[in-house]
Amino acid sequence: MASAAGADAESDRRNVSDATGVVVLGACAAWALITAAAHGGRPEGVLLAVLAVAAGYASGRISGALLPVAAPCAGALAGLGLAVAMPHLAPGPQFTTPLGPTGATAALLTLATGAACCAAWATPVPALRLALRLLALGITLTAAALGSAVGCALAAGVLLCSLAAGRMSRRGPGLVGLALAAALAAGVTWALAEHTLPEGLTAALEGRLTQHRVGLWQDALRLARHNAALGIGPGRFGELSTTAHQALLPDGKPHSATLQQAAEQGLVGVLLLAAAFCWVLYALWRSPRSTPVALSAGAALTALAAIAAVGNALSFTTVSVGAGLVAGLATARPLVAHAPTER
Repeated sequence: MASAAGADAESDRRNVSDATGVVVLGACAAWALITAAAHGGRPEGVLLAVLAVAAGYASGRISGALLPVAAPCAGALAGLGLAVAMPHLAPGPQFTTPLGPTGATAALLTLATGAACCAAWATPVPALRLALRLLALGITLTAAALGSAVGCALAAGVLLCSLAAGRMSRRGPGLVGLALAAALAAGVTWALAEHTLPEGLTAALEGRLTQHRVGLWQDALRLARHNAALGIGPGRFGELSTTAHQALLPDGKPHSATLQQAAEQGLVGVLLLAAAFCWVLYALWRSPRSTPVALSAGAALTALAAIAAVGNALSFTTVSVGAGLVAGLATARPLVAHAPTER
């Protein structure tokens, strides 16, 4: 009886997590339509991103339940293959600083590393676990070979976090730490655009990020101040940014997910973006998978958040699908029996 009651309670909590995800993603799509109607924007990009995340998440939940080891391994190999075969995932200008060939490539390799780490913790076979960790290491070295120093560093960080997760008995403190790390990345970007960081640190960061990118952030912040409620409308940053027009091949994006939301969808848009990330962390906290699997996926998604804070990685459908897939794999309930996990 006690076991049945515990299983029912666990099922109820997972239903709450899933319902929360539906509400958050639905609110993101609805708000994009509202702000587009108010200012004549183009919400298609936001709607496509929401659909991509939802599709990836559903695919991850299904495949992770059926093949808890093979599915994340296949996902890791797919991400690696896409990054190597298609280093430029979209036409247009490719910003080489600080993310290497593209932020999307760095993001794909980081997510692939996280998927490989999830697969390693999911298998009980020591030899296979070692092979999967070597795959994660190989993906990290591939990022360096492709010229993405930040992608290599973040992939290495995901691998180290995954190894450290094996020594953690509870996942809650680890997920809180990841949330703080993502908030720090977004906060530094915002502070750099505001010129509130110390002068020496500002000069060092601008040297790495380029003045053009920082200028885009400043334009986004200026537009956000003047349109704090509804923003200027999704997809309209390129029309109103003076810095974007100075580029030889402008792509119309501020290259920061947080500042893009602030400029195009106002304060509510920023809060919805934060809510989506917090929902993923909550889903990982409630996940029936082991703590190392949940924290490995959380580390990969936090690294993606850091990349998105200084680039346009989330503008690529492949990355959005990959993010949803990793989250779905790490929250799927395998069809085989498993031991209770600590939270």
